[in-house]
Amino acid sequence: MIVELDDFEVATPHGPARVLLESPGYCGGLLVLGHGAGGGVEAPDLLAAAESAPVPIAVARVLQPYRVAGRKAPAPAAQLDEAWACVLAELTRRFPDTDQVHGGRSSGARVACRGALVADPAPVGVLALAFPLLAPARRDGTRPDRSPEIDAVDEAGIPVLAVSGERDRFGVPPPARHREVVTVRGDHSLKARGPVRDAVAPWIARFFPPLPDGLVIL
Repeated sequence: MIVELDDFEVATPHGPARVLLESPGYCGGLLVLGHGAGGGVEAPDLLAAAESAPVPIAVARVLQPYRVAGRKAPAPAAQLDEAWACVLAELTRRFPDTDQVHGGRSSGARVACRGALVADPAPVGVLALAFPLLAPARRDGTRPDRSPEIDAVDEAGIPVLAVSGERDRFGVPPPARHREVVTVRGDHSLKARGPVRDAVAPWIARFFPPLPDGLVIL
Protein backbone atom coordinates (compact mmCIF):
# COMPACT_ATOMS: atom_id res chain seq x y z
CA MET A 1 0.00 0.00 0.00
CA ILE A 2 1.34 3.40 -1.02
CA VAL A 3 1.00 6.00 1.73
CA GLU A 4 1.64 9.67 1.09
CA LEU A 5 3.40 11.53 3.90
CA ASP A 6 2.76 15.23 4.37
CA ASP A 7 4.16 17.58 6.99
CA PHE A 8 2.54 21.00 7.01
CA GLU A 9 1.60 23.90 9.24
CA VAL A 10 -1.84 25.32 9.96
CA ALA A 11 -2.22 28.96 11.01
CA THR A 12 -4.00 29.47 14.34
CA PRO A 13 -4.55 32.57 16.51
CA HIS A 14 -1.71 31.34 18.73
CA GLY A 15 0.92 30.53 16.14
CA PRO A 16 1.22 27.68 13.67
CA ALA A 17 0.24 24.13 14.54
CA ARG A 18 2.08 21.33 12.78
CA VAL A 19 0.35 18.34 11.22
CA LEU A 20 1.99 15.06 10.28
CA LEU A 21 -0.41 13.44 7.85
CA GLU A 22 -0.29 9.92 6.47
CA SER A 23 -2.87 9.32 3.76
CA PRO A 24 -3.35 6.29 1.51
CA GLY A 25 -4.55 6.40 -2.08
CA TYR A 26 -7.91 5.09 -0.92
CA CYS A 27 -9.05 6.85 2.24
CA GLY A 28 -11.76 5.12 4.24
CA GLY A 29 -11.77 7.65 7.08
CA LEU A 30 -9.74 10.14 9.08
CA LEU A 31 -8.17 9.75 12.53
CA VAL A 32 -6.92 12.94 14.20
CA LEU A 33 -4.67 12.64 17.25
CA GLY A 34 -3.29 15.18 19.71
CA HIS A 35 -0.32 14.83 22.06
CA GLY A 36 0.15 15.09 25.80
CA ALA A 37 1.03 18.25 27.72
CA GLY A 38 4.81 18.06 27.55
CA GLY A 39 5.19 15.43 24.86
CA GLY A 40 4.93 15.12 21.13
CA VAL A 41 3.35 13.16 18.33
CA GLU A 42 5.85 10.29 18.56
CA ALA A 43 4.38 9.00 21.85
CA PRO A 44 4.08 5.19 21.77
CA ASP A 45 0.33 5.10 22.32
CA LEU A 46 -0.30 7.62 19.54
CA LEU A 47 1.77 5.54 17.14
CA ALA A 48 -0.10 2.41 18.24
CA ALA A 49 -3.45 4.09 17.60
CA ALA A 50 -2.26 5.24 14.19
CA GLU A 51 -1.46 1.63 13.29
CA SER A 52 -4.70 0.17 14.58
CA ALA A 53 -7.18 0.71 11.76
CA PRO A 54 -7.97 -2.48 9.79
CA VAL A 55 -8.66 -0.51 6.58
CA PRO A 56 -6.67 2.31 4.97
CA ILE A 57 -7.47 5.62 6.62
CA ALA A 58 -5.73 8.96 6.83
CA VAL A 59 -4.03 9.65 10.15
CA ALA A 60 -3.17 13.19 11.25
CA ARG A 61 -1.00 13.72 14.31
CA VAL A 62 -1.24 17.30 15.53
CA LEU A 63 1.49 19.27 17.30
CA GLN A 64 0.08 22.21 19.22
CA PRO A 65 1.54 25.72 18.58
CA TYR A 66 3.30 25.94 21.95
CA ARG A 67 5.25 22.78 21.13
CA VAL A 68 6.01 24.01 17.61
CA ALA A 69 7.46 27.10 19.29
CA GLY A 70 9.68 24.88 21.46
CA ARG A 71 7.86 25.34 24.76
CA LYS A 72 6.99 22.44 27.06
CA ALA A 73 4.63 24.23 29.42
CA PRO A 74 1.15 23.77 27.93
CA ALA A 75 -0.93 26.67 26.72
CA PRO A 76 -4.26 27.49 28.41
CA ALA A 77 -7.14 25.20 27.50
CA ALA A 78 -8.91 27.87 25.44
CA GLN A 79 -5.83 28.29 23.25
CA LEU A 80 -5.43 24.55 22.80
CA ASP A 81 -9.07 24.27 21.78
CA GLU A 82 -8.84 27.12 19.28
CA ALA A 83 -5.75 25.66 17.64
CA TRP A 84 -7.38 22.21 17.48
CA ALA A 85 -10.45 23.72 15.79
CA CYS A 86 -8.26 25.39 13.16
CA VAL A 87 -6.55 22.10 12.36
CA LEU A 88 -9.86 20.25 12.14
CA ALA A 89 -11.19 22.87 9.72
CA GLU A 90 -8.17 22.41 7.44
CA LEU A 91 -8.38 18.62 7.57
CA THR A 92 -12.10 18.73 6.82
CA ARG A 93 -11.31 20.89 3.78
CA ARG A 94 -8.81 18.28 2.61
CA PHE A 95 -11.08 15.32 3.42
CA PRO A 96 -14.66 16.46 2.78
CA ASP A 97 -17.50 14.05 3.47
CA THR A 98 -15.13 11.73 5.37
CA ASP A 99 -15.99 10.22 8.74
CA GLN A 100 -13.62 11.39 11.44
CA VAL A 101 -12.49 9.93 14.75
CA HIS A 102 -10.85 12.47 17.07
CA GLY A 103 -8.53 11.55 19.89
CA GLY A 104 -5.29 12.01 21.71
CA ARG A 105 -3.34 11.14 24.81
CA SER A 106 -3.65 12.83 28.21
CA SER A 107 -4.02 16.58 27.55
CA GLY A 108 -4.71 15.76 23.90
CA ALA A 109 -7.56 13.47 24.97
CA ARG A 110 -9.05 16.33 26.97
CA VAL A 111 -8.82 18.64 23.95
CA ALA A 112 -10.46 16.02 21.74
CA CYS A 113 -13.30 15.56 24.23
CA ARG A 114 -13.98 19.28 24.52
CA GLY A 115 -13.69 19.75 20.77
CA ALA A 116 -16.03 16.89 19.93
CA LEU A 117 -18.96 18.87 21.32
CA VAL A 118 -18.50 21.77 18.89
CA ALA A 119 -16.75 20.21 15.88
CA ASP A 120 -18.45 20.48 12.48
CA PRO A 121 -18.72 17.80 11.35
CA ALA A 122 -18.91 16.04 14.69
CA PRO A 123 -16.62 13.04 15.06
CA VAL A 124 -18.18 9.60 14.84
CA GLY A 125 -16.07 8.57 17.83
CA VAL A 126 -13.52 9.86 20.35
CA LEU A 127 -10.39 7.94 21.36
CA ALA A 128 -9.17 8.94 24.83
CA LEU A 129 -5.72 7.54 25.58
CA ALA A 130 -4.56 7.98 29.19
CA PHE A 131 -7.34 10.46 29.91
CA PRO A 132 -6.24 12.20 33.15
CA LEU A 133 -9.34 11.87 35.29
CA LEU A 134 -7.72 13.71 38.21
CA ALA A 135 -5.44 16.72 37.96
CA PRO A 136 -2.06 16.77 39.76
CA ALA A 137 -2.43 17.56 43.45
CA ARG A 138 -2.59 21.20 44.48
CA ARG A 139 -0.66 22.55 47.44
CA ASP A 140 -3.67 21.88 49.65
CA GLY A 141 -3.75 18.27 48.50
CA THR A 142 -6.95 18.54 46.44
CA ARG A 143 -7.09 17.12 42.93
CA PRO A 144 -9.62 18.73 40.57
CA ASP A 145 -11.93 16.26 38.84
CA ARG A 146 -11.82 16.35 35.04
CA SER A 147 -14.54 13.76 34.51
CA PRO A 148 -17.08 16.37 33.27
CA GLU A 149 -15.02 16.77 30.09
CA ILE A 150 -15.25 13.13 29.09
CA ASP A 151 -18.75 12.68 30.55
CA ALA A 152 -20.05 15.45 28.29
CA VAL A 153 -19.06 13.43 25.23
CA ASP A 154 -21.03 10.47 26.55
CA GLU A 155 -24.01 12.70 27.23
CA ALA A 156 -23.83 13.92 23.63
CA GLY A 157 -24.16 10.32 22.47
CA ILE A 158 -20.71 10.14 20.85
CA PRO A 159 -18.99 6.76 21.32
CA VAL A 160 -15.78 6.92 23.34
CA LEU A 161 -13.01 4.41 23.89
CA ALA A 162 -10.87 5.20 26.93
CA VAL A 163 -7.59 3.26 27.13
CA SER A 164 -5.59 3.68 30.34
CA GLY A 165 -2.70 2.02 32.09
CA GLU A 166 -3.75 -0.07 35.06
CA ARG A 167 -1.35 1.93 37.25
CA ASP A 168 -2.24 5.38 35.91
CA ARG A 169 -1.68 7.82 38.77
CA PHE A 170 -4.23 10.20 37.26
CA GLY A 171 -7.05 7.66 37.44
CA VAL A 172 -9.10 5.67 34.96
CA PRO A 173 -12.48 6.83 33.59
CA PRO A 174 -15.36 4.49 34.47
CA PRO A 175 -17.52 2.89 31.76
CA ALA A 176 -20.63 4.79 30.70
CA ARG A 177 -23.53 4.36 28.32
CA HIS A 178 -21.52 5.35 25.23
CA ARG A 179 -18.07 4.82 26.70
CA GLU A 180 -15.98 1.67 26.73
CA VAL A 181 -12.94 1.43 28.99
CA VAL A 182 -9.93 -0.81 28.51
CA THR A 183 -7.02 -1.00 30.94
CA VAL A 184 -3.69 -2.35 29.77
CA ARG A 185 -0.45 -3.02 31.56
CA GLY A 186 1.56 0.04 32.39
CA ASP A 187 1.09 3.52 33.77
CA HIS A 188 0.14 6.93 32.39
CA SER A 189 2.80 6.76 29.67
CA LEU A 190 1.13 3.79 27.89
CA LYS A 191 4.43 2.70 26.40
CA ALA A 192 3.29 -0.85 25.52
CA ARG A 193 2.28 -0.30 21.89
CA GLY A 194 0.98 -3.83 21.28
CA PRO A 195 -1.69 -3.85 24.00
CA VAL A 196 -2.82 -0.34 23.04
CA ARG A 197 -3.08 -1.31 19.38
CA ASP A 198 -5.02 -4.47 20.29
CA ALA A 199 -7.44 -2.42 22.40
CA VAL A 200 -8.06 0.22 19.75
CA ALA A 201 -8.27 -1.97 16.62
CA PRO A 202 -11.69 -3.65 17.15
CA TRP A 203 -13.26 -0.41 18.35
CA ILE A 204 -12.07 1.74 15.46
CA ALA A 205 -13.08 -0.93 12.95
CA ARG A 206 -16.73 -0.15 13.71
CA PHE A 207 -16.50 3.30 12.16
CA PHE A 208 -14.65 2.63 8.93
CA PRO A 209 -16.15 0.27 6.33
CA PRO A 210 -14.23 -2.53 4.63
CA LEU A 211 -12.75 -1.93 1.21
CA PRO A 212 -15.26 -1.80 -1.66
CA ASP A 213 -15.64 -5.03 -3.63
CA GLY A 214 -12.97 -5.36 -6.24
CA LEU A 215 -10.75 -2.60 -4.85
CA VAL A 216 -7.15 -3.68 -4.37
CA ILE A 217 -4.70 -1.52 -2.45
CA LEU A 218 -1.12 -1.95 -3.65
